Amino acid sequence: MKLYTLTSKQHLPVSREEAWNFLSNPAQLENITADNMSLTPLEPLPQAMYEGMIIHYQIRPFLGIKLNWVTEITHIDEGQMFVDEQRFGPFRFWHHEHRLVEKGNGTEMQDIVHYAMPFSLLGCIAHVVFVRSMLENMFKYRKSVMKDIFS
Repeated sequence: MKLYTLTSKQHLPVSREEAWNFLSNPAQLENITADNMSLTPLEPLPQAMYEGMIIHYQIRPFLGIKLNWVTEITHIDEGQMFVDEQRFGPFRFWHHEHRLVEKGNGTEMQDIVHYAMPFSLLGCIAHVVFVRSMLENMFKYRKSVMKDIFS
C-alpha cells in the first residue's frame, strides 16, 4: 500500500479560540468545501464535535458519481487539534489531522492528510491523473474561503 501525504498551512488573523469555534462545528465543513464536490451530510449534524462522532456524507468528487463517505472524529485536543478518519469511502486509508497553532498575530491552521488509494495499480494511476490535484484544489478552495471568512 502506497501512503501519500498532503500538507496545507494557512495563517488566520484571529485567535486560536475563534478559529477553533469555527472549525469544531461539523456543519462548517459543508461551507468550506467547493460546490463541485457536492458534499452533503446525510443526517443532521451537532453544533460541536466529540470523540467517536460518526459523520455520513455523500460526495460527488468526479464525473458526478455519488459516493458515500463515513468519517469518525477519533481524537480531540480541545482548542488545538482534532483528527478525522475514514471508516468507509473512496480511499483505502484516510487520516486527517487538523491543528491550530498560535503564531504572532493570529493562528496557523495546519492540515496533514495521510491517505492511500484503493485498487492497487489502478488507484496509483488515478492518483497521478486526478486525485492528487483534486485534493490540492480542495485545500486551495478552503484557503480562499477561510481568508474571506476571517478577513
